[in-house]
Amino acid sequence: MSELKTPFRYDYVGSFLRPEKLKEARKAFDEGKIDYPALKKVEDECIAELVAKLKALDYHVITDGEFRRATWHLDFMWGFSGVGHEETKTGLPFHGEDAMIDDTYLVGKVALEKEHPFVEHFRFLKQFEDSVTVAKQTIPAPAQFYAQFIFPLNRASTAKIYKTEEALADDIVAGYEKFIDDLYKAGCRNLQLDDCTWGMFADPRGHLFLGIEKEELNKLQVISKDINNRVINYAPKDMIVNTHICRGNFHSTYACEGAYDTVADVLFGEENPQAYFLEFDDERSGGFESLAKVNGDKKVVLGLITTKSPVLEKKEDVIARIHEAAKYIPLERLYLSPQCGFASCEIGNKLTEEEQWAKMELVKEIAKEVWKDA
Repeated sequence: MSELKTPFRYDYVGSFLRPEKLKEARKAFDEGKIDYPALKKVEDECIAELVAKLKALDYHVITDGEFRRATWHLDFMWGFSGVGHEETKTGLPFHGEDAMIDDTYLVGKVALEKEHPFVEHFRFLKQFEDSVTVAKQTIPAPAQFYAQFIFPLNRASTAKIYKTEEALADDIVAGYEKFIDDLYKAGCRNLQLDDCTWGMFADPRGHLFLGIEKEELNKLQVISKDINNRVINYAPKDMIVNTHICRGNFHSTYACEGAYDTVADVLFGEENPQAYFLEFDDERSGGFESLAKVNGDKKVVLGLITTKSPVLEKKEDVIARIHEAAKYIPLERLYLSPQCGFASCEIGNKLTEEEQWAKMELVKEIAKEVWKDA
């Protein structure tokens, strides 16, 4: 059992571009040309190859790249009873392109009645741990799960099943608690909660996404913080729970924009992860001033290298931004990563695998220059 703890001075969010042979296998499976064992064999091979690349680059955290998923969040939800989905006809509005991901809605009470498939996925990954690497599991945050079913397009169907949104939250938390129990037994000690809800709350148009009045956003911030904290606080003391705050990531497009300023008091002051992976790759994210509100000894992983563009950042520019952030939070509590995953959905972002790995190399190179303990 590896005792290493995330984050590391040079780190990453979790997803990677799907290799071509995996895309081909997935297409063949969807068309009924191969069975699941044949698809799983290719998934296993691609994950083993990904881990080997991460180790060769001297990264200390390994993931499965989310290679077994269609999307970063919905596949997790589909593992619960009471959750239905179907191919979308309209998609979700992103800037420049609609995200064509499955419509996902409630068909019954949310429950985790058996072991979630992600637990077995983690067992496969964990075999690759060694003395200098540790496996982490990424899942959508409880607040993200909750938001999915109170979105305007789902509100009516959810209301047929749950008389109150508090009851929905209770069932989601109970499901996460069982998942954490099973994941912990499988040997996971590093869990990451990916969360787009705060990106919506920070966006000046966030209330429109949620179909509520602006004044209600503050109340929803508290609800989201509370449901996340219930799960974070449930985790065993030796399980690290970090969070990644995202503004949407589909085919190099985004859904939300806005600085963290309007959510900082609740997100940074009251939510309880050990570390925040934060997007700071362009003007959509605002400045670093809100980092002064990250309380206690919580850590911040600066997402300064974009996954949305193949253009490689200038090292000196990134280093200057790290030191700018250090005006608001001590340098020893700062870390570095790309701003998001490279393929939050199967389609992936608009760059090549070679360009992806060049960005990963740059993150490591900068971290080693900035921090002596990297």
